[in-house]
Amino acid sequence: MSKRIVSFALSAFLITVIFNWSCTKIDTTNIGADLLPAVDNINTFADTLAINTAQGIFTDSTKLTVSNTAENYVFGKINDPLFGQTEATLYLQLKPSFYPFYLGNPNDTILGIDSIVLCLGYKAIYGDTMSPIQLQVHEVDRNQHGVWDSLGTYDKPYLHDVTNFAPNTGIALSNPTTIDIHTLSSYRVIGKGADSVINQIRIPLNNQTLIDIFEGGDSAYGGPLSRDTLFRARVNNGFAVSMPVGNALIYTQLGDKYTRLEIHYKRKNGAVTKDTSMTTLVYNNGSNSGLPRRGAVADHIVRTRTALPTPGDQEIYLQTAPGLYASLKIPQLTGYSNRIVHRAELLLEQIPTDIVNDGYFSEPNYLYVDLVDSGTSKWKPIYYDLNPSYAYDPDNKTGLPFFPNFNVSPTIDYSYFGGVPVKKADPTAPGGERIYYSINVTRYVQQIVTKQTGNYEMRLFAPYNVIYPQYSSTAIPFPNLIAAGRVRLGGGNATDPKYRMRLRVIYSNIK
Repeated sequence: MSKRIVSFALSAFLITVIFNWSCTKIDTTNIGADLLPAVDNINTFADTLAINTAQGIFTDSTKLTVSNTAENYVFGKINDPLFGQTEATLYLQLKPSFYPFYLGNPNDTILGIDSIVLCLGYKAIYGDTMSPIQLQVHEVDRNQHGVWDSLGTYDKPYLHDVTNFAPNTGIALSNPTTIDIHTLSSYRVIGKGADSVINQIRIPLNNQTLIDIFEGGDSAYGGPLSRDTLFRARVNNGFAVSMPVGNALIYTQLGDKYTRLEIHYKRKNGAVTKDTSMTTLVYNNGSNSGLPRRGAVADHIVRTRTALPTPGDQEIYLQTAPGLYASLKIPQLTGYSNRIVHRAELLLEQIPTDIVNDGYFSEPNYLYVDLVDSGTSKWKPIYYDLNPSYAYDPDNKTGLPFFPNFNVSPTIDYSYFGGVPVKKADPTAPGGERIYYSINVTRYVQQIVTKQTGNYEMRLFAPYNVIYPQYSSTAIPFPNLIAAGRVRLGGGNATDPKYRMRLRVIYSNIK
């Protein structure tokens, strides 16, 4: 059985390693004492507080940072027996880096096109890597104005950052092309031995009209390709990449050097003939005020879910954005008496399904909780516990940033805050183990019991990024791949008590 995700995001991997290493150490307290004392019911006690849970579905659309060429874009489809179907289509424009555009060198004669290949730098995969995978490319409709293009003209292509947008598509530019994910990490020779590539997906384009344009020049199309408008009107207005066959999501980056359109051809200049020439078209994120024009990009992600539990008190379903969330209320925290809180943690237990599907479609790398912003329909970060190294103010009233280190680089200390999956032995689970999450809310709970401040409703989810619009339009990134990860957790009233979501508080009484 293939594991469900292979990622080259080393930073996320290192954070996870550090967190799991830290779990083997004695936990330090959050109030300045040396070590977390043992619960002896004489000096140190433990309470388990019930959580009222409800299932939620995000209705707004996740946003991508389209100006960031290191963004992870996704395409593919999965059919998850537990959560339903996800289908993702990537739309992108790859264009020349100069105009007037021509192949080869000035005064070359193009003798013939050997091949045109759409190439995507491969970054990661989520899902079933053992099943066959086929990819296909269609053309973005050249006659579509005002949607793909912001002002109804070709001169200002629009960068769509929401995952619910999809431009119209036209003719197929390729046949369904089978790829083998397992061989992508091996170097492959291209261009008749002139070059080699690694971690690159290659989809040959077989549209004869497109080949004829490059092979015969563009004299039949009204003159030289002197500007961006002509290129997109006569050659290509963008590519749509989909997966007609497969059960996985594949990730690429527009700024990867292997994401490009390759045109392989023979050329002649005087008496010299070259039969291994290659010209590449790439994604450009430069200004629209000059040449080349900025390219457009969109990532359309559609979730078609199976029936979800209602209201979510027994089971909670979470998917990485665009996904699902849970509403958490802890009534016993209201009026909870003053005490020294050594540790307060949300304990979130996976309800395993089966070893195969939980392997292919595994849990999110990170979970997150925030608080309802009282009196509004918005949310705000949780107090204190995101990162003890940075002072921040979720109410944005004291001059401090509303999120740790927000004005420099928003920073969560995952080794402190938690939210990372940890495996635990469970003889009743398929394979003898399952995962759980622990989220540290010690300082937040200490504030409630000491100052009797508000007991906020919480939101639990697996974000790709988070925006708090009442404070800023800047997206706070999280180390989850978009759409990758799902988990079924026990709700606050799970039938089996071992799966119940709960708040565990270790404390000492004030003498």
